[in-house]
Amino acid sequence: MVLHGAGRAHAGDGHALVLFFMVAPVFTFLLHPLASLYSRRHEFEADAYAARHADAGDLVRALVKLYEDNAATLTPDPLHSAFYDSHPPAMLRIARLQTLQD
Repeated sequence: MVLHGAGRAHAGDGHALVLFFMVAPVFTFLLHPLASLYSRRHEFEADAYAARHADAGDLVRALVKLYEDNAATLTPDPLHSAFYDSHPPAMLRIARLQTLQD
């Protein structure tokens, strides 16, 4: 493989792979919010499934404990969360689980 733009006349597959992984985020940056949205949608579906098969109140308590143990904020910045987070904010998950309680 010829990598003239990178200052290399000939490079092995290892060099090309490293270069690919360095350049790929530049082109996939704008796809990140779509991937996060897709992941959050599945997380809500998983919560609904769990609420059908277990007590939603127990799930809420487990979710709060998980966030406390991980020292994560329950109220992240909405813009940052929408762009980067693969899981919905805890408060949204808790609100949805509370609507599913019997």
